Amino acid sequence: MAISFQILASGSKGNAIVVSSSRTRILIDAGLTGKELHRRMQLADIGATEIQGVVVTHEHQDHVRGAGVFSRRYELPVYLTQGTLDNLPQQVGALACPRVFRSGYSFHIGDLSVTPFAISHDANDPVGLTIENDGCKLGICTDLGVATQLVRKKLEGCQAMVLEANHDVDLLLNGPYPWHLKQRIRSRHGHLSNADSCELLKALLHDQLQVVMLAHLSETNNRPELVRETFRGFCQESRWREIRFEVGQQHTIGSAMDVGL
Repeated sequence: MAISFQILASGSKGNAIVVSSSRTRILIDAGLTGKELHRRMQLADIGATEIQGVVVTHEHQDHVRGAGVFSRRYELPVYLTQGTLDNLPQQVGALACPRVFRSGYSFHIGDLSVTPFAISHDANDPVGLTIENDGCKLGICTDLGVATQLVRKKLEGCQAMVLEANHDVDLLLNGPYPWHLKQRIRSRHGHLSNADSCELLKALLHDQLQVVMLAHLSETNNRPELVRETFRGFCQESRWREIRFEVGQQHTIGSAMDVGL
């Protein structure tokens, strides 16, 4: 195992992913309350004191809700862009040890190499991430309205990916949201649909891809079964059969995914 990752929560109400190597364990986003983060880590048999840092992708509440209290309780560094730091919701409070990074510049937490890259979303300097260890590469890319050439380039060669599949277009357009919110979600600064995610994945297929986690589903505008149906066709083609497809859940933790060369 070069890299392992586990979804603690994924969706519009809160996001958190634990990423580990044999020596390092970090938290990507902290979009649950501090109490709920601790509870879900216990369910996953992960000790909160094992976490060595928190990496925040952007300042929206569903990604930072518990970042302040969690970092203060365990005296953890929180890695984020200056734009994210400057625009954190007041409720987050102080961070124990903010460490500012810049898109396009890699940094290390233990033996994990983290590379942030710019994405298109209605936040201040939001990022996607690749995380590497011992030749193994995990991509985490949610909360983006369009998969730019930069996004595609950065996600090339990943053995595992966490990709956004936020909404089903028909459910969104025929659903209860006001028109301006539907427009925002479908815009270049909104969220990827199931079909968008499918097209991105087709462009990223390679022989060493092992795990794809479809994530950040809208509870109003999507359903796990719709996501699975969108991607079911892949599993019937020989070139996709060795890839494990999973769907991230909002209210339950996911299985630990071990990825190696």
